[in-house]
Amino acid sequence: MIMKACEINTKGKPTCNQIENLEKILSEMPNEEEIQKNADVIKALGDPTRLKIIYLLKHGELCVCEIMTALDKPQPTVSHHLNLLKNADILKWRKEGVWIHYKLSNPKLPENLKELTKKSS
Repeated sequence: MIMKACEINTKGKPTCNQIENLEKILSEMPNEEEIQKNADVIKALGDPTRLKIIYLLKHGELCVCEIMTALDKPQPTVSHHLNLLKNADILKWRKEGVWIHYKLSNPKLPENLKELTKKSS
């Protein structure tokens, strides 16, 4: 890839063409609210326990008790992680009796994570 030199006008600013290009790029960026939501999702995924939960739920809906057993973690710890994922809209949930059942909002999330972390060759 060839990098083009930055063109500076006599006032030390980028040229009109460069400014127009930057304005076009900025106009296509998500708004601040969307950027914040994306950051929240990335933060929620940035924990090994929460990633394990994502990969467990790849196979379908699970009850909190099943997630606790699979992770060998106490209920308060699992609930904390589930709440962070739920607040980031990564999980859907439903209550059945005293237990809450969780599933992925986007079933393709584990696949997307694999693609995101794939090393380019």
